[in-house]
Amino acid sequence: MAKVNIGITEKNRQAVAAALNQLLADEHILYNKTRSYHWNVEGPSFMELHKLFEKQYKILEESIDEIADMQGVKAQVAEITQRTMRGEIVFAESLRLRTALLEGLDEDALQRVYDERVRLSPGAEKMLQRMKSAGLKTMVISGGFTFFTDRVKARLALDYAAANRFEVSNGKLTGKVLGDIIGATGKGEVLKKVREELGLKREQVIAIGDGANDLKMMEEAGVSIAYHAKPVVQARATYALNHVGLDGVVNLFE
Repeated sequence: MAKVNIGITEKNRQAVAAALNQLLADEHILYNKTRSYHWNVEGPSFMELHKLFEKQYKILEESIDEIADMQGVKAQVAEITQRTMRGEIVFAESLRLRTALLEGLDEDALQRVYDERVRLSPGAEKMLQRMKSAGLKTMVISGGFTFFTDRVKARLALDYAAANRFEVSNGKLTGKVLGDIIGATGKGEVLKKVREELGLKREQVIAIGDGANDLKMMEEAGVSIAYHAKPVVQARATYALNHVGLDGVVNLFE
């Protein structure tokens, strides 16, 4: 496999990033995550590698932070989120802490957040269109909430969706999460369950994540991609995307 080694310094980082973005668009080259910078020109096709494409919540921007903004506690929630993404606190604890800050919020506010603030990550629709045209199954597993993932699933015609559930009483959030929390372990379990239901092998699955709570999920896939991810995730992923949108995933398999 042909490789090009590129030494990236802070001085030339922006220029290199711009050049690599053009390469990704024109030459179908993707960053192969090893201990140094390698750019692979070749790669397996979608159909050869996997049938199930597991897409973590990064298809959305941080919706729970946007809910918190309406409640006036965005800074507190964002701080907890970042601590979780860095692996400093357990995800289940993090979600309970963040959700507790939303107590008393009108349920109607969730729809406003979805309509006004939730946006797909760049390249998400293009990536999913290519996946579907290749006959892949698609899924979103989120440490967020079903209110949002259910709507995204319907909007994008995804095959599966899994997330946590708010408790609501008298039209207001109680600040509690219903049932078992889908966190790091839960994400892995959900992906494994769907994979087995479809009769797929691990190497037929690709998973994308960006935080420490995605690592167990990514371990259940034959190929894992760190998308604009924290260092701990990039270090353990098969590939990393740092300078392009989700449509950059397409270039890996074409």
